[in-house]
Amino acid sequence: MQKTFTDQLGNKITINYPPKRIVSIVPSQTELLFDLGLADEVIGITKFCIHPIEKFASKTKIGGTKKLLIEKIRDLKPDLIIGNKEENTQSEVELLMQEFPVWMSDISNLEEAMLTINQIGELVDRAPEAAYLNHLINAGFKDLQTLAVEKNINQTVAYLIWKDPYMFAGKNTFIDDILRKIGLNNIIQQSRYPEIELSKLKTENCQLIFLSSEPYPFKQKHIDEIQSVLPNAKIMLVDGEMFSWYGSRLVKAVNYLFHLQDDLGVH
Repeated sequence: MQKTFTDQLGNKITINYPPKRIVSIVPSQTELLFDLGLADEVIGITKFCIHPIEKFASKTKIGGTKKLLIEKIRDLKPDLIIGNKEENTQSEVELLMQEFPVWMSDISNLEEAMLTINQIGELVDRAPEAAYLNHLINAGFKDLQTLAVEKNINQTVAYLIWKDPYMFAGKNTFIDDILRKIGLNNIIQQSRYPEIELSKLKTENCQLIFLSSEPYPFKQKHIDEIQSVLPNAKIMLVDGEMFSWYGSRLVKAVNYLFHLQDDLGVH
């Protein structure tokens, strides 16, 4: 059976439904597909699609999110490719679109992430499973927002994603929305991922600095470096997957963020 869908960039695709040969080129969406029960249908993934790890070894790797191995994808003859506007390279996606149905997401907040889960659920014939995941995510984040008020969490925060140069998560990003949902105020006003000198944060009187585990793998030694420039800030290593992976990882993120709120709460 053929079915037509519209992706989040407005592209119409027609696929053999339900799709039986899926290539996923975004780690968080790969994890979602496996959690929706598509262990057999997902045939190609990127080298960064490490969750769930027991599925990783058995699947064909088709390069990285920004540098796909187009020939390997061709060899797999997918009947559906699922990508994301920010994660993937436009020219590579456009090349694949000439040969295969490619469905693209475009996500900058939690609500859009939940919409994506629903839409991917419909796309792969797993709508009830997707609805259940969203039920858990919605309930969890409602509780997190309530607790942010109860625990009096309203500190200013800067979220570092890169070093040399220092780059931060700014406005109009998924990370910014998650910070806001747990009661924190992102001090970075610029859009997307600006480069900013640490000394600039000093004048902003930033209370918290989060060092993400990805894409740059920040470690304890970086806390010491940054603390010397910002002696008054509380600097913490945080799990980048919990702040930036949309998809079923958000179910696990709720529990992680509850514990983080406990650490930040004014007791």
